Amino acid sequence: MQLWSIFWHLRLLSSEPIVVSGIGFARFIPIFIFALIGGLVADTFNRKTIVLFTQTAMTLVAGVLGLLTAQGTISLWWIYALVVVQGISIAFDGPARQSLVPNLVPREDLAGAFGLQSIASNVGAVAGPALSGLVIATIGIQWSYWINAISFLAVIAAVIMMGPVENDTVSKKGAIIEGRIVPRLDLSEIPVGIRYLFHQPIIISSMILDFFATFFSSANTLLPFVSQDILHVGAVGYGWLAASQSIGSVAAAFVMSQKKQILKQGQLLLWAVAAFGAATVMFGFSRIYVLTMAALILVGTADTISTVLRNTIRQLQTPDNMRGRMVSINQIFFAGGPQLGEVEAGVVAQAFGTPAAIISGGIGCIISVAWVASRWPQLRRYNGDEPILAGQEP
Repeated sequence: MQLWSIFWHLRLLSSEPIVVSGIGFARFIPIFIFALIGGLVADTFNRKTIVLFTQTAMTLVAGVLGLLTAQGTISLWWIYALVVVQGISIAFDGPARQSLVPNLVPREDLAGAFGLQSIASNVGAVAGPALSGLVIATIGIQWSYWINAISFLAVIAAVIMMGPVENDTVSKKGAIIEGRIVPRLDLSEIPVGIRYLFHQPIIISSMILDFFATFFSSANTLLPFVSQDILHVGAVGYGWLAASQSIGSVAAAFVMSQKKQILKQGQLLLWAVAAFGAATVMFGFSRIYVLTMAALILVGTADTISTVLRNTIRQLQTPDNMRGRMVSINQIFFAGGPQLGEVEAGVVAQAFGTPAAIISGGIGCIISVAWVASRWPQLRRYNGDEPILAGQEP
C-alpha cells in the first residue's frame, strides 16, 4: 500500500518520469551498502530479535511519511530520504526474515511454506494497492502511510507470538560472559560466504537470472504514468491496476503451495521468467484498461512461480550457517534488479516515452533468460530431487 502510494505521490509532485530514477537509487543504495553486513548479522545473532528491530524502524518511517504529508511539508527529497532509511532496515530485515523460515518448518515442506508465505504477502498486496487508491481519493494520501504504520503493529505482534524459536545459527564465536557465549561479528566471514556461493552454479545462475529479469521488466513505477497519461483513469482505477499483479500472484502461489514435490524446477523457472517478460511486452503495447489488467495478472502469475522456485532452490542448496549471507547476497541481486531497473525505466521513458520503456524492458528480460539458460546448463538440468544441502556444513 505504501509503495504504490509513494509512486502516486511522485507523480503528484512531478510530471517528469525521471523522478522514478531517484526512488530507484534511494531504495537500492542502502541495500547495496548494508546487505552483506545484514546477512552476517542474521548468521550471528538471533533472527527473530533482528526482525523485531527492523519492523519497528519501518513503522516509524511510515508514520513520518504520513506526518510530513499531512503538514504539507513533504517533498521529493523527504520521500527519497525516508526511503533510504527504510532501505537500511530492509537490508537487515530480509536476510533475518527469509532465513527464519527454514528454522520454523521441516525442510521437506519448504516449497509449500514459501508458497503459503507468498499467498500471505500477495493477499495484502492485492488489497493494499486497491485500498491505497480509495484512501487517496477519499481521505488523503497521508492516511495510506498512517494505515501502513498501524499495520506494522500486527506484524510485530505476530513475531512476538512465535515464542522461542530454535536458533541454530547463533554464532559460537564470541566472548564468554557468565558461562555463556555472547556472539560477535566476524567480518572475515563475509568473503567466506561470497566465495562459497559463487562456486554454486545453481544458486548464482538463479540470482543473475533474477537480477536481469527484474532490471529489464521493472515497469511498475511507470504505472501511474500509464494510468493517467495513456489509460486516463484516476486513483481508484490506478489502485486496481496496481493490485492486478498480486491477483495473479495469489492464484499462482496457492497452486504452488499445494504441490508436495515439483520436478524439472530449472526448466520451469526459465519458462516462468520468459513468460514474465512476454507479459511485460503485452503490458507495454496495451491501450485498453482490461487488457492492461490482464497483462499485469500474467506478470504476477509468472513472477510468483519463479519466486517460489528460486527461494526453494536457494534455501535447500545453502547450509544453514550461511543462509543469512546467501539471502543478503541474493537481496543485492533481487533489490538491485528492480531498483536499478526503475532508474533505467525512468531514463528510457523520459527519452523515448513510457510504452517504449516497458516494451524494450520485456524484450530484454526474454533475452536474459536465453543467455542464462545457455551460460549455466546446470540450472536448465536442475530437477528438484537432488541432494538437499540445507543444514549441512559446507
